[in-house]
Amino acid sequence: MTYAIIETGGKQIRVEPGRFYDIELLAIEPDEKVTIDSVLLVQHEGEVTIGQPIVTGATVEGTVMRHFRGRKVLVYKMKPKKKTRKKRGHRQEITRLMIDSITLNGAVFAAQGAVEEEIPVADETPAEEFETAVE
Repeated sequence: MTYAIIETGGKQIRVEPGRFYDIELLAIEPDEKVTIDSVLLVQHEGEVTIGQPIVTGATVEGTVMRHFRGRKVLVYKMKPKKKTRKKRGHRQEITRLMIDSITLNGAVFAAQGAVEEEIPVADETPAEEFETAVE
């Protein structure tokens, strides 16, 4: 399994190719590509590369799927016995990012197309043969 730890929006996120993640708002239009250079760690088939603080030559490429607003968070402040109350709400702006590939020194460790696995197909016997076999 290949993954990387990136830093975006002041947070560190563990990302894998072929999955989407909700991160802080990026000023990029939907369906556009984005390259993240602040990669802190890359792991590929047991081989771990740790940066100090970032891994040189490592990038994570992704596609912006859409922008939306997160759930509402209520902030309620109250001072007892003083009749002082404040109620405010906040909704964070979020970008949904699909991770396409992880690259280290020009070598693409994982791409979305390379993650495909073969699914075994069940024995395809026609229904008529199955009915005669049961009888």
